Amino acid sequence: MAPRRARKKAEGGASSNVFSMFDQSQIQEFKEVGRINVKNEELEAMVKEAPGPINFTVFLTMFGEKLKGTDPEETILHAFKVFDTEGKGFVKADFIKEKLMTQADRFSEEEVKQMFAAFPPDVCGNLDYRNLCYVITHGEEKD
Repeated sequence: MAPRRARKKAEGGASSNVFSMFDQSQIQEFKEVGRINVKNEELEAMVKEAPGPINFTVFLTMFGEKLKGTDPEETILHAFKVFDTEGKGFVKADFIKEKLMTQADRFSEEEVKQMFAAFPPDVCGNLDYRNLCYVITHGEEKD
């Protein structure tokens, strides 16, 4: 008689490897999670979303759900390029602030402040959206 694991695999049972639920890019994002600066309020809100006690499997599942909404870098770049009519790689920070706070999934004043704290406009008031898009999708600044 074959061991239980071998029998389960032979019968086509589901893998118990939690990482098999995610693609390689999501696993890379899990590795980079330690670099993310999250407020306690945000963590508490996420904990409240859990269906029960949080173990590692539940954590990974919840984290994966949060990542599913992340668009590819090219998609985010294209959205900014619509506003960059001259193709310079930057847009006026005040203009982006207005759009983020009045269109679609609206940002709050605090969210805009956080973004500009992490990606401050240059002395002319321009936002380097290429670097912003890279960090959103890769989790670290370009060299």
